[in-house]
Amino acid sequence: MGIIKVENIRVYAHHGCLKEETIIGSDYRVDVEVKADLSTSANTDELNDTVDYVFLNRVVREEMAIPSKLLETVAQRILNRFFNEDQLIQKATVSVSKINPPIGGDVEMVTIVLSEERKN
Repeated sequence: MGIIKVENIRVYAHHGCLKEETIIGSDYRVDVEVKADLSTSANTDELNDTVDYVFLNRVVREEMAIPSKLLETVAQRILNRFFNEDQLIQKATVSVSKINPPIGGDVEMVTIVLSEERKN
């Protein structure tokens, strides 16, 4: 089993429970970690035998572009797509952070983390 990480994916998106958040938008950071059997790709040197991190980044960007009230919803959509679209992924963790959230204080970011394992 191996791990592929795509870290600090920076996106501007329109998530939040406040109307202003969905209109104005804000900066987000997404971190992804997937576990998969990478032994075949380590030997074949073929992209088709591994989890393509370009795919992981694309899914994050596409799902972040869909406005949601909750970051949990966005993270779950990302996980669902990972498992539906890449059979090599056995476990995935997605962290979604809202940078400078409007919560009435000097807060760098708030983060939610969801993990899921493939159900066989």
